[in-house]
Amino acid sequence: MRNLITISAPSGAGKTTLCRALQEQTDMKFSVSCTTREQRNYEVDSVDYYFITDEEFQQRMENNEFVETENVHGCMYGTL
Repeated sequence: MRNLITISAPSGAGKTTLCRALQEQTDMKFSVSCTTREQRNYEVDSVDYYFITDEEFQQRMENNEFVETENVHGCMYGTL
């Protein structure tokens, strides 16, 4: 059985930096979460997040596809 590690912190705390370092130095795999927020210019869809519509997010919630969801500043985030 594999372990699940959650990294959670406020914006700007260095979560992405930590995850990239762990990925480079270990064989850890990282899940790609879904979000309804707008994609930032440096982000890559399906790499950083799956950028989806509010409607698609709601449908995935109804289908119980997420392990967890959270509303952050009016945008939805969910772990597949």
